[in-house]
Amino acid sequence: MYKELDNLLATDTTVDSWYDDGCVIASEMLTEFSPSDWAELSNQVLSKPIDWQKKLAYCLDNECNVLELNILLSLLDTNDEELFEICVDTLRSFTDQESKKMILDNPKILQRVNDLLNTANLPVKKILQDFLSEILL
Repeated sequence: MYKELDNLLATDTTVDSWYDDGCVIASEMLTEFSPSDWAELSNQVLSKPIDWQKKLAYCLDNECNVLELNILLSLLDTNDEELFEICVDTLRSFTDQESKKMILDNPKILQRVNDLLNTANLPVKKILQDFLSEILL
């Protein structure tokens, strides 16, 4: 199943095509992942192109499980501002106490979110503020 997801994420698509169809298909694939698929995804994710990582990050709130969360946390260590913003946007779905604790155990995340608040455009600022509100509750 990992190979199928890898191929889908690597496919060059239009933005509309990805958000209309691709992310739905990718989310469905993730629900069928075996433990070995999750292990392979975790091992490979940081070596993939940024666009691949962005597509994945957008889809990782399907079950809001610790496997998805760990991958998102690893993707947050990026210089790509858009990837960081997509990860934060997705993390807003991780509202259980265990997830919040794992996020709060990484103070660099909160620092970077606060730093971005100063320069972000209005839609991104709203996402960042919502994230902080959810996590700090």
